[in-house]
Amino acid sequence: MELRGQWQKRVFFNPLTVEQLTGGDLNFKTDPPMVKIYTKTGDTGETSLFGAKRVYKSDRRIEAYGSVDELNAVIGQVLAENPPDKIAEALGRIQNDLFEIGAILAAPQTSKVEERSFLETEATPFLEQMIDQLEAMLDPLNRFILPGGGKVGAALHLARTVCRRAERAVVFLLSQKETVPTEVVKYLNRLSDLFFVMARWANKKENIQETLWAKQNKGTGR
Repeated sequence: MELRGQWQKRVFFNPLTVEQLTGGDLNFKTDPPMVKIYTKTGDTGETSLFGAKRVYKSDRRIEAYGSVDELNAVIGQVLAENPPDKIAEALGRIQNDLFEIGAILAAPQTSKVEERSFLETEATPFLEQMIDQLEAMLDPLNRFILPGGGKVGAALHLARTVCRRAERAVVFLLSQKETVPTEVVKYLNRLSDLFFVMARWANKKENIQETLWAKQNKGTGR
């Protein structure tokens, strides 16, 4: 995957500003910034948002884009299980989109409309197209299913739940009148749906039968 071209046009997902990271000496047309993994600036429990605003690491905004980062890592776990090419290609794109979303959440006051428009015009429609394509190859559901299946399917179910948690963290910011683009909420909502459908499709491709939820009768153990 060619990353250099993306680097020149996309936001660097790091809570420090570019000026802080490079001292203003970096040429973005040639190389991304190379910085030490530790800065010691967070040793007191604080970190910086884009724009150098200092907040505690327990801040709800940090929780929101931290959850998005966690989701990205879980997707990496799915990819490590060697999913089918159709899923792997989609997940690679989604990982890049999640970096964009992390940057948007970390820089609410400076995120420009054009930096968010890709969610509405490209990213979310892509998720919806994938859902429609995969769902067309699945049997309709008339009962709840339990998370699980093969390694790929189970990992995708885990990604779904982490995505829902990230969505809740972003929605909480929205409920507190924080600056959060509604496009982000819509994307995460649709993404969790895609993970569900992906998990079902991956299990079907491996000929793994879905486990239906069996409601237990009180007092009988079943």
